[in-house]
Order: sequence, then C-alpha cells, then structure tokens
Amino acid sequence: MMNKKVDLVKIFKALSSEKRYHLFKMLYEWYKSSGCTDLESSFDEGIEKCFSKACCCMDLSRSTISYHFKELHNAGLITYTRNGRCFVCKINLEAVEAVRNFLK
Repeated sequence: MMNKKVDLVKIFKALSSEKRYHLFKMLYEWYKSSGCTDLESSFDEGIEKCFSKACCCMDLSRSTISYHFKELHNAGLITYTRNGRCFVCKINLEAVEAVRNFLK
C-alpha cells in the first residue's frame, strides 16, 4: 500500500513542466553528489544556496524559479526551509521511491 502522503498525480503534474523537471533533476543530482543516503540527512554543503545556484544555472527569472520551487514543494518532491535569503532543501525520498515503485 502506498504512503498516503505521496500523491503520484501531483508529482507527475509537477514534473510535466519541462523547466520544473530540469530543476528537480538538478536538485536531485546535487543531493546525490552530496553523499546523503537517508531521509533525515540534509545536504547543506552542496545545496544550501540552491535557489541562488538554480538562478545561476537556469535561464529563468528569480520569480519563475521561486514558483517552480513552490510547485515541487506542493507536489511533495522537495521540502525546504528558509534561512534568511537562502533555502535549505531536501529531496523527499519517499516521493522518489513511490515513483520508482509505480514504474516497476
């Protein structure tokens, strides 16, 4: 039985935007390169300033990137807390695992 907190429809809808898909993929790659292996780990070193890094890596306005972050968050793909002007993000590995299980 699937975790009630994970809504695959919201996840796929969020990832149906090409820009959001690329943003999530970038965040996930940063997460993987940070060496985190579980849900509780924060990947502060590689992604503490992920919003600013995303603005530098993507040809989008800050408001557009902010909107995409909000949509990824609403879909349950990421969590984030604000620390001043920076965001500390976490990938929701339960959501990633739910997608993997769906595709099996």
